[in-house]
Amino acid sequence: MAKDNNWMLPEGIDALLPNEAARLEKMRRELLDLFQTWGYQYVIPPMVEFRDTLLTGTGSELALQTFNLTDQISGKALGIRADMTPQVARMASHHLYTEAPVRLCYLGSILQARGAKIEKSRSPIQVGVELYGSQHIRSDIEIIRLMLETLAIAGLQEIHLDLGHVAIFRGLAKKSGMTQDEEAELFEVIQRKATEELDDLLTSFNLEPSWKKAFHLLLDLNGDISVLKEAKTKLAIGGAEVIQAIEELQRVAELIQAIYPALPLYFDLGELRCYQYQTGIVFAAFVPGFGSEVARGGRYDNFTEPLDSSLPATGFSADIKVLSRLSSAIVDDTARIILAPDTDDLELHNVIRDIRASGDIVIQELPGNQKQPEHTAVIEKIGGRWQVSE
Repeated sequence: MAKDNNWMLPEGIDALLPNEAARLEKMRRELLDLFQTWGYQYVIPPMVEFRDTLLTGTGSELALQTFNLTDQISGKALGIRADMTPQVARMASHHLYTEAPVRLCYLGSILQARGAKIEKSRSPIQVGVELYGSQHIRSDIEIIRLMLETLAIAGLQEIHLDLGHVAIFRGLAKKSGMTQDEEAELFEVIQRKATEELDDLLTSFNLEPSWKKAFHLLLDLNGDISVLKEAKTKLAIGGAEVIQAIEELQRVAELIQAIYPALPLYFDLGELRCYQYQTGIVFAAFVPGFGSEVARGGRYDNFTEPLDSSLPATGFSADIKVLSRLSSAIVDDTARIILAPDTDDLELHNVIRDIRASGDIVIQELPGNQKQPEHTAVIEKIGGRWQVSE
């Protein structure tokens, strides 16, 4: 009878071995230091909350990603966080926001019931920043810049920035007079880029041909910045709200290109990431050879309305495990590994403490005949004093 593999982990759950963990930890420290220099304060949301609280203001997609359990004390349903962004938004709304913009950052493990399509991971380590209290386009630019700085520290190269605006689709749907249910059906089809299904669905809505054409165009209007000029003409049927959204995209592109003239920009007006709670500019960063975004974000001004607090917000997040895995950065392993003898000597212990304080590694031998660990130097007693010998 085959022996059970009791050491195996559930699908999508992984452990990091020393080299991987060291790379990730180095990146974690560097990123939190980066965020601090930009004025972002570090917060740590709880891993588990009451399910109703955890999912307030979020869409059905996050509900499907949430692991559920029962609190043995209160008997209430609990949820394990699948995304830290809604938690941080509640923290800002309830505890931190006054009049001035609030800048927060976070980094921690999340657990997802289904996991990402590409990575298949259900245990990302999410890192992100959020800026609350400003609707100005400059706040979106700040977040995009910080995302790009994050990817630079992570050692990712050949970044491509993908930009969209959910208000373009929202404005067209509203102006066409379709119901909320119809809008939800249409969103799902457009998100999958299902052209044939789109035609059948729009026919079932009994829309005029001009509206059918406009929604079909959302799948075609993608490419470089020239797409935006074309969109202002072809999507004018959507009215002022749609034109304003396109002009916002143009302004963002101008400001980003002024700072990063070599950064490739791509525009996709049918991209509706996190559509259920985002309200404006959406963006994502891609690198060659990886089939999904490495970081993403956008504006979500109405997220805190269910909390009786309408707080404008924009931010981005990423999985630091993905960033670490794709990183070209080199982990500094130049610290000396020094072997110390198994001796109870106060002077030796003081020497070991001072060496460790300087950044070198000291491993003290253990009793017995175990194999000595790899080392580059030893501590020996020479002339009555403990000294390091190479």
